[in-house]
Amino acid sequence: MDPITQKVASIGILPVIKLDRPDTDAAPLAQALVAGGVPAAEITFRAEGADRAIRIMREQFPDMLVGAGTVLTIEQVEKAHAAGAQFIVSPGLNPKTVAACQKLGLPIFPGCITPTEIEEALSLGLSTVKFFPAEQAGGLARIKAMSAPFNMVKFMPTGGINLQNLASYLSQSCIVACGGSYMVTDELINNQQWDKISDLCRQSVAIIQQARGESK
Repeated sequence: MDPITQKVASIGILPVIKLDRPDTDAAPLAQALVAGGVPAAEITFRAEGADRAIRIMREQFPDMLVGAGTVLTIEQVEKAHAAGAQFIVSPGLNPKTVAACQKLGLPIFPGCITPTEIEEALSLGLSTVKFFPAEQAGGLARIKAMSAPFNMVKFMPTGGINLQNLASYLSQSCIVACGGSYMVTDELINNQQWDKISDLCRQSVAIIQQARGESK
């Protein structure tokens, strides 16, 4: 496991963030995440200015782990890399996108929900994949079933993750971390409810520690 993936695993939860106002919201959001004990962000390319948000967070919070999500093209890979992204997350498995990331030395977590996709990911040299959309695609039961023949693969479920099911996912050794937007919803960000975001992060950290049997 590469150092970035190890860092994702150590944090346990990866906030999936859509930022419509990067110049206004990126810095205070990053501060809220750090204050809540979750120094990580996946900035999705579903909003314009994702690369700007990544750059702001990386420059102002250099100890944070910041990557790009919903990456669909090689151009987006290059923009994310130029902005300082430390990893790439994609909703599906595109060998061209994977190759572009590997050329730049960027870890990539592609979305895989079938045995065929996992086999292709393995053939591309990947061993950690995003499982998306997690709850809609069968949730933990499906991940556990697929982990049996693919016990060398680690999963990062994203989609439908919340405070209620976070522990059940992270109690499984095949889960490296979870992706979630429940602590960084559009409503919370647009209303600049930074204290609420920090509080949700603290609740998440407590759940992660309990699920993993870690001392506080």
